[in-house]
Amino acid sequence: QTMFDQHRITPDQFNQAVAARLFVVGSAPTPKGPATLIYPPEQQQTQYPYFIDYVSKYLIAKYGHDRVYRGGLRIQTSLDPNLQSNAEASVANSLRGTKSPREMALVAVEPQTGFVKALVGGRDFGASQVNLALGACPPPPKPEQNGSDVPSVPADQPICVPGGGGGRQPGSSFKPFTLAKAFEEGITPERVYSAPTAYTYPHCVATAGSSCTVHNVEGEGGGAMSLRSATVHSVNTVFAQLIGNVGVKPTAELAHRLGITRVNPDGTDAVTGRAFQSSITLGSPDVAPVDMAAAFSVFAARGLQNPATPIVKIEDSSGNVIEDNTKREPKRVMAEVIADNVTNVLQGVISGGTGTAANINRPAAGKTGTTDNFGNAWFVGYTPTLSTAVWMGNSDGEVSDPLPSGSYGGTTPARTWAAFMSDALKDVPATDFNQPAPLKPVADELDRQARGGIDPGYRRYPDQTGTGGKFEQGFPPPRIAAPVTTEAPTTTTTIEPFPVESTTTTRPRGVFG
Repeated sequence: QTMFDQHRITPDQFNQAVAARLFVVGSAPTPKGPATLIYPPEQQQTQYPYFIDYVSKYLIAKYGHDRVYRGGLRIQTSLDPNLQSNAEASVANSLRGTKSPREMALVAVEPQTGFVKALVGGRDFGASQVNLALGACPPPPKPEQNGSDVPSVPADQPICVPGGGGGRQPGSSFKPFTLAKAFEEGITPERVYSAPTAYTYPHCVATAGSSCTVHNVEGEGGGAMSLRSATVHSVNTVFAQLIGNVGVKPTAELAHRLGITRVNPDGTDAVTGRAFQSSITLGSPDVAPVDMAAAFSVFAARGLQNPATPIVKIEDSSGNVIEDNTKREPKRVMAEVIADNVTNVLQGVISGGTGTAANINRPAAGKTGTTDNFGNAWFVGYTPTLSTAVWMGNSDGEVSDPLPSGSYGGTTPARTWAAFMSDALKDVPATDFNQPAPLKPVADELDRQARGGIDPGYRRYPDQTGTGGKFEQGFPPPRIAAPVTTEAPTTTTTIEPFPVESTTTTRPRGVFG
């Protein structure tokens, strides 16, 4: 029809083509007699189809369809052929012996630049063009009022790139966002929580398909443990309490700030509009592997963000530069002390926690994730120079044929991550992370602000100890003598304690480990 409309064929040729049989090239031997041949998309015949698909969808999301396909653009991508081949081999090896719908995705991002160096969205692009490294996106912003289809996308903001699927729940690999928010609120890694094997949200009313009780899936429970230990061993019941301290919306805001495009800063799902509940800390949002790799790269870059991109440079047909990402400046989205302390905790996941299978004999940090009924398994981790996310699950999103029992994020995904990273970094000198500054000054400053600029009480009573923070009052506030004046007698003023936020939570959507 298009060829006829553009006067490329005659009316007779058009009628003959309409009347002819349709035949997809490559699906069977070529038939005899007249037939209309349909060729598969050219992308299926490229060397790196998933990455090229990502580039195409990224450009359309940023510049619009017309400019991408009719603008004569010259595009330099961030693809590293060696890392891409390694990523494809790592995924293929991990999927050997399995069949569809069992799938895996892998994305690697360079923290210092935001360049996506490798991306694999499944086992076979020729069989399915759904790119599982990407996710679902809300409707794009309205185009600029210039008569074009170019969306309005802020230059320094992460871009949501639709892959044809809906994204996948990250399970416990989402916990570092709650952890980071807790650190921003002055809660330290050594804060002690009770760690029961099961925890019921207070004031929660269970309904069909939901539960008010959280169980530990990847980790152990019982007794009490520090927030550091609860993260290393992925103890759900501690994080169920932590989200009550820091809040759902603040956690969502931090995840969005770091590049999780599916999560709105107001605590709602960017696609469905549904408000997230306390289970957000256990990974209830549907997210994209590319977003997870990009978000964790902020930790690796010590709080600096270059939004993930497959583009190094773009020129138009006249040689004018449209986009040059070699010169962009990173944006600080998190304080160094917060990012460094998150990294320090996540190093323990690999050295002695749920992610020991990801040990690559060089400094690295990461987090495992597993959802209910083994529907999804993740490992997201990073070194100072590379951040990589690995997801494994079923392409149809069903749990009727779940991953084998025991397929935690610390098993196949962690081993896949280790295989890829070991090869990707074999010629890169090992570098260590910066030692984190103590979070105590952060907690002290929050206390000082809460007390109207007066130093926290424990500075006046050196024998008192505590982890500090917005939600912790280790002892009563001091009584401070007012200065003596000629107008009034000497008095004493009592500083009221900073009010502790309510830990009332709303009904969680589900339970994830």
